[in-house]
Amino acid sequence: MVERMSSVVASAQDLIDGLRRRVVASATSPFSHAPYPLASTLEYQGDAGLLGPGSVSWSVIGDVAAFVGGIRGLLIQAAHPEVVAGVGDHSRYQEDPLGRLSRTSAYVTATTYGAMPEVQTAVERVRRIHRFVSGVSSRGVPYDATDPGFSAWVHNALTESFLTAHLVYGGIELTPEEADLFVMEQTRVGALLDADPMPITKEGLSAWIEDHPDIGPSPEMSEAVAFLTDPPLEPPLKLGYKILRNAALVTLPDRLLDILGLERPPGGMAIGSAAVSGLRWALGYSPTWRLALTRSGAQIPDGLFKQEASARRPLRPAGGSQSG
Repeated sequence: MVERMSSVVASAQDLIDGLRRRVVASATSPFSHAPYPLASTLEYQGDAGLLGPGSVSWSVIGDVAAFVGGIRGLLIQAAHPEVVAGVGDHSRYQEDPLGRLSRTSAYVTATTYGAMPEVQTAVERVRRIHRFVSGVSSRGVPYDATDPGFSAWVHNALTESFLTAHLVYGGIELTPEEADLFVMEQTRVGALLDADPMPITKEGLSAWIEDHPDIGPSPEMSEAVAFLTDPPLEPPLKLGYKILRNAALVTLPDRLLDILGLERPPGGMAIGSAAVSGLRWALGYSPTWRLALTRSGAQIPDGLFKQEASARRPLRPAGGSQSG
């Protein structure tokens, strides 16, 4: 009887482990279309990076709620006619969506968790790209990716979205002081690309985004929103993506929803919460966070990580949209 019960338990565990592996593979495969930016990170032993192991940013961006935050950030960025014109005119996101997703995720991963040489490499790459991103938007306003104001829109939209998604769906509760600290920490990331202005509190950042005077609809926005509504993903991935996109939509303020021409889907928050919890069960927290803790010599928290940290292969990344 005991042997039979042990066999049943082992079989059930095998099924659970198999399900977890399939979820991990499905969730991480879209981000595997660019080199992993921390492949050499263990060569920089003791390097705490830009933010460090004690930062709020490492835990926020290491949580699966960052998937929702990344989608939300892309939607908000599309509401700025000049920013989205730059993306439409100079990016191949429609022809190579997973490549761009992987590259932009790599930028967030490098600047958040990388050793300082890896941070600098990522920033230099984006600066090289941005030198060639300029033009005129559909409403006749010139844009230049090196402009601090445009960099601020991109950076602040992403910071505010990561934070909002975490406050709604995150697994580690933040105090109001920790939420403000996250915003303050992220100004170090924005400064790498000269973003200005950068609010330093959660309330100030949310107000800056929602009340920004330069946002509005544009043809390029409509194209980006249509793409983000129905991206060219395989059916199982697309279903999961749409759940996370709906989870992002229900957190957007009314003004941005109106500009984007979108509505809050019924049940988006409840279904999104269940999906994020399921992803957290399968993936745990980002193994890149664990890898950065190892490099910096910090203690590894118990119970957070379910994937082994390895610098030899791509790991569960964060969302983003800074690089081309």
